[in-house]
Amino acid sequence: VQLQASGGGLVQAGGSLRLSCAASGLPFGSYVMGWFRQAPGKERQFVAAITSSGSNTVYADSVKGRFTISRDNAKNTVYLQMNTVRPEDTAVYYCASARFPYDRIRTAADVGSWGQGTLVTVSS
Repeated sequence: VQLQASGGGLVQAGGSLRLSCAASGLPFGSYVMGWFRQAPGKERQFVAAITSSGSNTVYADSVKGRFTISRDNAKNTVYLQMNTVRPEDTAVYYCASARFPYDRIRTAADVGSWGQGTLVTVSS
């Protein structure tokens, strides 16, 4: 399994950014996908997840209403649209696939494969 994340960069507080993650080596349309983030000196934390069909999503309270996870199964890609970003959103963002088809993602223990991470820096 390979997960290639992209789209990170420097953005001002209040701005927007869209992350992408292209997947290969798995039946993408059968897997729950998610995003996590890890700030310097902190543990990796759950951000959002989306079911295999894209019909259901779940978010961490800290990003609810600002971030949107989506997927395009025809392109084997999952996205994270980040709006109204804050300095505390600064972190390396990782995309992730579940351990097994149709399994959920809520914690790092639920993850089968990780992407390489993309750095998001929010300036105040």
